[in-house]
Amino acid sequence: QVQLVESGGGLVQAGGSLRLSCAASGRTSSIYGMGWFRQAPGKEREFVAGISRSASFTYYGDSVKGRFTISRDNAKNTVTLQMNSLKPEDTAVYYCAVDLSRVYSGLYAANPSTYDYWGQGTQVTVSS
Repeated sequence: QVQLVESGGGLVQAGGSLRLSCAASGRTSSIYGMGWFRQAPGKEREFVAGISRSASFTYYGDSVKGRFTISRDNAKNTVTLQMNSLKPEDTAVYYCAVDLSRVYSGLYAANPSTYDYWGQGTQVTVSS
């Protein structure tokens, strides 16, 4: 089992920045890929970003490329999402997720079914 707890959400004006963090506990040595997804009311869950175990590879959804940056600290079992130049359409609940397989790659990162454990989510609201 892996437990995930997100933090850092909140209300920010358009053009501002927020930094989300996700702390993992439990079977952390089994974690390979880590990712962030978001879900706005009435919409499907959307891939935001993913990162490989070594952090050598990162993947981003088209809508956030160039604005968001994902990083991880394996010593602290955390994954972070730095969000800059926020837009009202970034408003959503943001979820972190982890993958315990050994085949995490760009081919799978954007698929929610790749991930084995999910956090409870943190609300991000961007006002115009």
